[in-house]
Amino acid sequence: MSNQRAGETPIAFGTDGWRAVIADGFTDHNLERVAQAYADYLHGLGNGTPNVVVGYDRRFLSESFARIAAEVMAGNGIKLAMFDEAVPTPLVSWAVRETKAAGGIMITASHNPAIFNGFKIKAPWGGSASPEITAAVEHLVDAGDPKRAALPADLGQESLTAEVASYRTQIASYVDLDRLRATEGTVIVDPMHGSGGHWVESFLTGGKLQVETVRGDRDPLFGGVNPEPIDQNIGALKARVKATGAFLGLATDGDADRLGAANEKGETLNMHEVVPLMLLHLLRDRKKTGGVVRTFSQSILLKRIAKAHNIALHETPIGFKYVADLMINDDILLGAEESGGIGVRDHIPERDGILNSLLLLEAVVASGKTPSQMVKDMHREFGEFYFGRIDVKCEVADGKALVARVAKKPPASLSGYSVRDVQTTDGTKLIFNDESWLLFRQSGTEPLLRIYSEATTKSMLRDLLQAGATMAPA
Repeated sequence: MSNQRAGETPIAFGTDGWRAVIADGFTDHNLERVAQAYADYLHGLGNGTPNVVVGYDRRFLSESFARIAAEVMAGNGIKLAMFDEAVPTPLVSWAVRETKAAGGIMITASHNPAIFNGFKIKAPWGGSASPEITAAVEHLVDAGDPKRAALPADLGQESLTAEVASYRTQIASYVDLDRLRATEGTVIVDPMHGSGGHWVESFLTGGKLQVETVRGDRDPLFGGVNPEPIDQNIGALKARVKATGAFLGLATDGDADRLGAANEKGETLNMHEVVPLMLLHLLRDRKKTGGVVRTFSQSILLKRIAKAHNIALHETPIGFKYVADLMINDDILLGAEESGGIGVRDHIPERDGILNSLLLLEAVVASGKTPSQMVKDMHREFGEFYFGRIDVKCEVADGKALVARVAKKPPASLSGYSVRDVQTTDGTKLIFNDESWLLFRQSGTEPLLRIYSEATTKSMLRDLLQAGATMAPA
């Protein structure tokens, strides 16, 4: 039973942390409540004095919110290591694991609109907190009054400086940077004004490769788009790729844990193309082994590639914490979600937009082909599939009702395509005879009904998405 008090704003953790609109749900007071619950959780583990890493992104007031969270930790006698500038989320996760911290706090709303901010919890293993952890913290909200204290003079800056250096060493050892720097051509990098900043560029300078970063400065409004690296938001990247003749465009989201990309034509490479290409690179070029994890909205191509290479395929609900759990407990080479979160073995069990940007670039360079040709070759070998997603503004209750209704009474066909099966792992997915699918899922962090589809032709994709949209609540 929850401890949340009458009159207080309900606090609910979504797929990856607690998020709310700044100055509405995300207030100083509510942040204190959540931070206190996390402090109570850490003390409840009974492992002596906990230590916590605190980081933040470039959103409006993120540094102030990070300070409040840190002051609550200090008020509860928790030892702190706090970054003094905006950093990528994967760096916070890396620092948590490498310093053997009890956990981490990242102030970010990731890819959500600029009006949001959020509180992500990072687990000791250097990844997203498990559902069990977030449920326990949520249960402890209002179990006690928040305690705040002035921050100590020592905020662990020396240890964090060392972990920034060790993170850079890890990236340099994972990717063949010498080969990338020696490549002739141009690459455009777009951090979307987020905390990815010039991180990717910093690994690639000093050779023949020409690297240019666009939207690398801080803008809490993210240039008027949501900092999610999907087609409708990366126009600046696509335009610059075309203008410069670059062979690849790379994008990261607001806190740099997700990846987006554009091919040499300035067209979006979606994650149903990027992730399979990266998996093939790891399996064939780098001779890696291990299973693959796909979330419920990821590509059928991963299933076919896994079968062709005789590796295990796992499917989870949407949310990288489910992927991370398998990466920790099983032999997993790559785990991915449709929204650009990718984790790879021999790193932290976490999405890392910095590493994955470089790894995708390595895959392109190793192929000796253009990205569009790589996709064509993959389709020729494993079958053509095209992906699309639309987001419909929808009250949470209405969206959940639709999802439940479609699961209970699925249509026999849509737009002339027969429905073969219904799956309800996370939302409701209609499966068609050729393995094409249409998925309805209510967002866990926003009042949006997400409608996803993957189909064997572009016309079928268009038909299915249109049919799905007409079913959405008005």
